[in-house]
Amino acid sequence: MTTASTLSTEVNRRRTFAIISHPDAGKTTLTEKLLLYGGAIRLAGSVKARKSQKHALSDWMEIEKQRGISVTSSVLQFDYDGYRVNILDTPGHQDFSEDTYRTLMATDSAVMVIDVAKGVEDQTKKLFRVCKQRGIPIFTFVNKLDRFGKNPFELMEEIENVLGIRAYPMNWPVGIEGNYLGVYNRKLAQIELFDTEGAHGQKVIPSTVGSVDDPAFAELLGEEVYQALQEDIELLDLAGDEFDEEKVAAGELTPMFFGSAISNFGVRPFLEEFLQLAPPPLARKGVDSAVAPDDERFSAFVFKIQANMNPTHRDRIAFMRICSGKFSKGMAVKHITTGKTIKLSQPTQFMAQERTIIEEAYPGDIVGLFDPGVFGIGDSLCGDGLSFQFEDFPVFPPELFARVQAKDTMKRKQFNKGMTQLTQEGAVQVFRQPEMAIESYIVGAVGLLQFEVLEYRLKNEYGVDIELNHLGYSVARWINDEALKTNIKGIDSAMLVRDIKDRPVILFRNEWSYNWAKEQNPSVNFMIVPK
Repeated sequence: MTTASTLSTEVNRRRTFAIISHPDAGKTTLTEKLLLYGGAIRLAGSVKARKSQKHALSDWMEIEKQRGISVTSSVLQFDYDGYRVNILDTPGHQDFSEDTYRTLMATDSAVMVIDVAKGVEDQTKKLFRVCKQRGIPIFTFVNKLDRFGKNPFELMEEIENVLGIRAYPMNWPVGIEGNYLGVYNRKLAQIELFDTEGAHGQKVIPSTVGSVDDPAFAELLGEEVYQALQEDIELLDLAGDEFDEEKVAAGELTPMFFGSAISNFGVRPFLEEFLQLAPPPLARKGVDSAVAPDDERFSAFVFKIQANMNPTHRDRIAFMRICSGKFSKGMAVKHITTGKTIKLSQPTQFMAQERTIIEEAYPGDIVGLFDPGVFGIGDSLCGDGLSFQFEDFPVFPPELFARVQAKDTMKRKQFNKGMTQLTQEGAVQVFRQPEMAIESYIVGAVGLLQFEVLEYRLKNEYGVDIELNHLGYSVARWINDEALKTNIKGIDSAMLVRDIKDRPVILFRNEWSYNWAKEQNPSVNFMIVPK
């Protein structure tokens, strides 16, 4: 039996966060380096690796290894300095933003990675807005300090103007004109200079640490660099924001760290400061009320489903975020969607593809459950004495559509199984034309890469080659069945389909044709997302 004090202690030492960024800002590399410093791995592989090196340990799908991108969310856990750290490495590619949004529902804070040379980019803006809507604290890691980049003051101004959030630098780059030698820790008034070494950031590297007032540093840095640093420090102290933990917690002020994930500049100081400042698991909202993490009654929700993480076993894993109480292997919970009682056996935790069977877990932890096909994204699970429905996940209307069918009709069974499982994962949205005689689906996606991944996974995981024909529709609107009984005008060039829950959806060629239909049918409620 878990005592209230044990539960409270375990909750307070949890830190569950996602890393968000524009593609190629170094998100997966930073994830790896945190694992390296956390002792979870001994040698970090370069993300865009040479052939002789490993790929990023957090990327598991072959297509990710080929392209050096993340298109799935990895869940990684390690212990550091008394903290239990859960990192959710989200897809960086914009075509998979829906998966990222769902992942952010399971986090308590976010780390925003920004390229020092490029500043705030488009995908960063979109993801930042989701964090802002959720009111979660955002920490900024300005990456690639080993390359020439923008002036740090310029970046602070950009964050404020573009994202509408004030930035408080926790450390400051030491060097001028993009030639950085280390970082200055403002709180400790210390300089940390990093040794250059030949391991390409694969190992934890030694550093030289000391007071900014130590004459030895003035000599090491040279007069020009040392003088520039002193001037920057003075300017920050006089004109910069005050540090305010309440504003950080409310997502109004972002602590800003400078470093280079590839060469380990500033990674350890960032990790240590972040763990102290980031919030532990907090109360979670439901449809009618909220549940506190130290409530001894168990509750959790499913935020991700991944089929075939181990292709040889053809398995399917549902990832759940624990929100309250203690999880124990084999415990029985109520599946709120169906009202059935389910036994949670074979619970696992992950390090990319390496998995460990666990006996227990606490709020903030992410647990993978073997899924025989009962779980859906957004499902709520509750222990005895609790019947709690968590708030709904956002749904995003697809903007690209294609008709998909198996090339070999003899493989219809595998094709249907693959399409069903990948739809349940949320990899794509699937629609059917009820009157179609041949076995085909209409697939909706946010970006083209989703179609590529669908084709790749059906071939490699289900052994099915598909025919994929792009359709000329770009707007999807849900309607209710009552509206279908009326004679809807102006939809001659549109397509009427049904989603996986059998709700009617109209696919329009473009915004103009949708607006025309809307004008012609003032009594019809065209919905961007289903209700």
